[in-house]
Amino acid sequence: IVTGSEPLAPTLNPSNVSVIIPFFGQPGPTLTLIEQISSGLNQPLEVIVVDDASPVPFPTSGQAQVIRRVRNGGFGAAVNSGAKAARGDFLLILNSDLELDSDFLTKLVLQAGPFGRAITAPRVLDATDSTTYSARQWPRVLHHTVEWLTPLARWRDTRLIRRLLGHNNRAVSATEPLDVDWLVGAAFMLPRLDFQVIGGIDERYYMNSEEVDLQRRLAERGLKRIYIPSVSVVHEGGGSSDPTKRRRWLVTSQLRYAEKWGGLTQLRLALTLATAINFAWNCMRALRGVDIRPFDVARYELSLAWGPV
Repeated sequence: IVTGSEPLAPTLNPSNVSVIIPFFGQPGPTLTLIEQISSGLNQPLEVIVVDDASPVPFPTSGQAQVIRRVRNGGFGAAVNSGAKAARGDFLLILNSDLELDSDFLTKLVLQAGPFGRAITAPRVLDATDSTTYSARQWPRVLHHTVEWLTPLARWRDTRLIRRLLGHNNRAVSATEPLDVDWLVGAAFMLPRLDFQVIGGIDERYYMNSEEVDLQRRLAERGLKRIYIPSVSVVHEGGGSSDPTKRRRWLVTSQLRYAEKWGGLTQLRLALTLATAINFAWNCMRALRGVDIRPFDVARYELSLAWGPV
């Protein structure tokens, strides 16, 4: 049901989709991605590459508009910059390290069209063609605490632990579109007008959790989040950044999300308890001869849990 205050859903087709690709790093994979997303179409496609102050500048390309940011602002800032220049009714946001089939956009538009004003995303495969857990539940303190607990790491791939991490197990084997809480932002499409009305992505997140926050705000406007398993992309993931930096970005974004949506104190206390459990576990590992420093690990984890938001 669409009320008078809500925009009508435009008809979805490749000609009214603007593709936004945040870029930082080496141009090769992104140039290949542009070729893949554009191939097989018999009409022009608006592709916008946002160079987020990359140390290797993205080359001027006849197949894409290049926006060059003077300062690195992270994923959200790059997407917002691209969205300001976009003209399509829908925004398709793609990580720069994806691999697509030549008919990807045609298939995605066909499957997403019936859902109108919605956030839609394909199945995401890893480098081994295994389905990743890209459909998830809204973040909860329990999810982050289970992720924090070192003793549970060995069971991380079991269905029970995946569910306790907030992963949607149904999506992995789904064959039909599935209504979910939120979709990992490696590749997702949404209406540009709704994106603009809520002010785009909250740039305070820098890296991680920005797509969750975005989708939660859009959910409040009535937009569904639809997982489309019949369309897929391959995502290498990980990148070349320092793992220590990635973990700090991740935890900081989780704390920021909890501060915004509620539960910050509970999350910090839960992570502190999980750190104590990890400390006891690491002491036992050290006694068995494992090369680990329990006090150093505990200090580092507490610095993350109680760091600035």
